[in-house]
Amino acid sequence: YTVTELAQGSPWGEIQGLSYRADGRIHHNPDRPLIEDLDGLPMVTEIYHRDLTMEHYVIPYLRYPYVSFYTGRGCPGHCVYCLWPQTFTGRRFRMRSVGNVVAEVRRSLELFPQAAEIFFDDDTFTADGERARQLSREFRPLKFVWSATARANTSYETLKAMKEGGLRLLVVGFETGDPRVLKNIRKGVTLDLGRRLAKWCRELGIQIHGTFMVGLPGETKESIEASIRFACELDPDTIQVSLATPYPGTEFYDFCRDQGFLQDDALVNGATGYQQCVVDYPGLAAADIFQAVPQFYRRFYFRPRYMARAALVMMRDPVERRRLLKEGRQFLSFMFKRRQGQQTQVAEANRCP
Repeated sequence: YTVTELAQGSPWGEIQGLSYRADGRIHHNPDRPLIEDLDGLPMVTEIYHRDLTMEHYVIPYLRYPYVSFYTGRGCPGHCVYCLWPQTFTGRRFRMRSVGNVVAEVRRSLELFPQAAEIFFDDDTFTADGERARQLSREFRPLKFVWSATARANTSYETLKAMKEGGLRLLVVGFETGDPRVLKNIRKGVTLDLGRRLAKWCRELGIQIHGTFMVGLPGETKESIEASIRFACELDPDTIQVSLATPYPGTEFYDFCRDQGFLQDDALVNGATGYQQCVVDYPGLAAADIFQAVPQFYRRFYFRPRYMARAALVMMRDPVERRRLLKEGRQFLSFMFKRRQGQQTQVAEANRCP
């Protein structure tokens, strides 16, 4: 392993997979072959228990406190924007064995009895449907709550098995409500598949955290409006709206650079720490894309239908009540700080020299 050789003091120039700075320039060593035997890696939950306080970490759509780890690496999808498969884990799903994953779940339940949930943070947990069903069958007797990632093309058979195995929530990347943009990003799904998944999850009692992006290739004001309408139609339990960011090493970055759409290389605003929009399309300015994020959130969350459903859930389930109230506070804080940061940025730009 690269890190092992580094820790053992091997000469940096001889370590495969290592990039480093020396003599004022960056050196990239030859790539190291991807790890095939993931069962050979140590269990991360042992490190969590040794070094971390789990109560210090919060993800609003997960129950608190939670434990998170991977059951595999890589993703067979070909989404042009996705960072990790293109730069790190590869576009092939390499999996830990079912027995190895179950062993870590058992160990997690022993080490963290206070955990309200385990989150399997694979790029796509359901990439191999048969394996997802196998894991779910093994999870059933352990009787714990868990959540995972999925794509819109997940089968009903897999969803049902996962629900029976204790699944509470799926994180699903719907991304856009415009079929043309969906094709541009090579997502490999359709809007109707998204509708079908949402319907099946409602029938099975699986919650959905739907993720969307604004500023993808081919984005227009009309496609953003279509995405907002699509999110409201799907009506997931919660949503996440991100700025489409062309990270170096992705096809999206190459596209923006080659077409002259890359406005700025600074992906994060240095003054505020918040992500900023760096793509500028003909007919859709970066400022318009940036403003679409809070607009998207307001249109989704301030609907009477959503607010009534959230109120009903909070009345029925004290665990969900605490989670939703915390998520609401964080959402309002995020919106306020984001707006304040933008106002500061504008003021700085307009200040006389």
